[in-house]
Amino acid sequence: MKTGLRMWLATLLAAFISMNSGAAELKDQAGLISSMFIYERAPFPECHASTIVESKGKIIAAWFGGTEEKHKDVEIWTSFYENGKWTTPKSVANGIDGGNRHPTWNPVLFQPRSGPLMLFYKVGPSPDTWWGMWMTSEDQGRTWSQPQRLASPLLGPIKNKPVQLASGDIISGSSDEAGDLWKVHFELSRDGGKTWNFVGPVNDGKEFAAIQPTILIHNDGRLQALVRTKQGRLGETWSNDSGKTWSKMAASALPNPDAGADGVTLADGTHLLVLNPTLKGRSPLTLASSKDGKTWKQALVLENQPGEYSYPAIIQTSDGRVHVTYTWKREKIRHAVIDPAKVVLTDLPNPTGKR
Repeated sequence: MKTGLRMWLATLLAAFISMNSGAAELKDQAGLISSMFIYERAPFPECHASTIVESKGKIIAAWFGGTEEKHKDVEIWTSFYENGKWTTPKSVANGIDGGNRHPTWNPVLFQPRSGPLMLFYKVGPSPDTWWGMWMTSEDQGRTWSQPQRLASPLLGPIKNKPVQLASGDIISGSSDEAGDLWKVHFELSRDGGKTWNFVGPVNDGKEFAAIQPTILIHNDGRLQALVRTKQGRLGETWSNDSGKTWSKMAASALPNPDAGADGVTLADGTHLLVLNPTLKGRSPLTLASSKDGKTWKQALVLENQPGEYSYPAIIQTSDGRVHVTYTWKREKIRHAVIDPAKVVLTDLPNPTGKR
């Protein structure tokens, strides 16, 4: 065997061993119960932007899939988690309107404490021109009502799930990308999601180009929204009046490579956040934990190999477990189940080297 070929094979073998060793180490992390793909094969080559919800004991996920993002054949697909396995994906919404067809985007599932399951999604040629749509289901996502268009300027939750306060008010984090100015706003409902009030925007799109808020609920009643930005950090804004007004946006301590993140406040008040803790690219994908929403620790590494692992969604189900879904290389949707009581906290990566 020639020396060059021998060296190439040795390099390839080392890379293969390294990748599999890393995957094995991730599976052995404390608190990680399982990690699997929602599907192995599907009638679409690409997927993105998953969402997950528990509705009356049933766990449902949704995402958009088609030829690729922005193509007219991109539809909203759903699957059910039953007996530790996911059902075959089913298309539930598309962008067909009369004789026209548009791509669909960013589904968001939400189950209020009373009333039907809700599915919000976007339709349109691009994020700066899309519009908001929504449907409801009385049977935990098996069948859906006819889609309705949200009245402008409402867009619905833009990527991450709404939160419902003790008062019953529902707050949806939303954003607008029109005119190359990324602006965050919120949409509030006091009647279970039948009508919505527009709040914001809370930034000018210049100091912080920000979209896709995820909302955390603090024990003292304050709300914290963490947002995707183009400024190398997750942005944050706070509300002291149940979402009616919000503070000036500021940079958090968390790095952000212009990628979506999602968080949840657990029943015990702990905040969890899934993010890409880097300044460039969308790997690794990490679960972080915080008591105050300001200081964060690493709880798990969900992915650490080259590739795109992005657009996470996270919930806590009624049994106390945490479920995370995310895009795996734009080819599949991955689902992780976590016991938050068993994770081991360590320092988050510090890509800047600054303290």
